[in-house]
Amino acid sequence: MADFAGPPDEIIHQIIRLKIMAALAALPALEMLEFIRLRAIVQASDGNLATHLNTLEHAGYIAISKDFNGKKPRTRIGITTAGRAALQHHTAYLRAIIDGTAVAGPPPAQPIREASC
Repeated sequence: MADFAGPPDEIIHQIIRLKIMAALAALPALEMLEFIRLRAIVQASDGNLATHLNTLEHAGYIAISKDFNGKKPRTRIGITTAGRAALQHHTAYLRAIIDGTAVAGPPPAQPIREASC
């Protein structure tokens, strides 16, 4: 595998958002997951999940559809093309770390020790 020198995606890097993106990426293209099912998968509260979904939607990584199933409101979430690409980039970054092929930046500067008298 080639070296991978990209930074992590700070939006996806947060664990709940990573779980959301992974769950949505597992779906066939253009398929959406209902909010209640996604909440169960990522094990988050309604408010916590809604906040993370808002962040992902604002980044363009997911699309949220709100409609009615009969008289009952329904919220469905799907991954966008940009979201799928961002997740692939982030997982490549993580895979490079696991495989030991990540390109490290310059080593941190060593502190200068004063000569003892």
